[in-house]
Amino acid sequence: MQEIERKFLVKNDDYKLEAARVHHIIQGYLNRDPQRTVRVRIKDGKAFLTIKGASNQTGTSRFEWEKEIPVEEAHALLQLAEPGVIEKVRYDIPVNDHLFFEVDEFLDENEGLTLAEIELPDEHTSFDKPAWLGEEVTGNPAYYNSQLSRQ
Repeated sequence: MQEIERKFLVKNDDYKLEAARVHHIIQGYLNRDPQRTVRVRIKDGKAFLTIKGASNQTGTSRFEWEKEIPVEEAHALLQLAEPGVIEKVRYDIPVNDHLFFEVDEFLDENEGLTLAEIELPDEHTSFDKPAWLGEEVTGNPAYYNSQLSRQ
């Protein structure tokens, strides 16, 4: 139940040429406390409730628990969400050895922002960095989805 990921800005939309899958996501936060966030997400007709703990000092690792829930319940929970529901399009980009980037194009209030995340088996796992990958923003709270939902 440990999430280890690194996050980057994206320089251009060349990643779209490498996408294996595309998803539509709507998510809201029931709690955005820095020590724990509670998120409800609808992705491609499936719904999930996720609890995340505080990040470690580098921002790469934190506790994560996720459970699939009925879509109807997710819609009801979204009505209870704090202001700032996020809508985005996600592109899954294969990298190497079962790793892939999730590139999120944000819509609505965060339109124009594109972020790439890669989940890793441990903090020291190396991976290929494609040319479209920009500045690393791992650990920068301004780029946490829970913060983006406020802006």
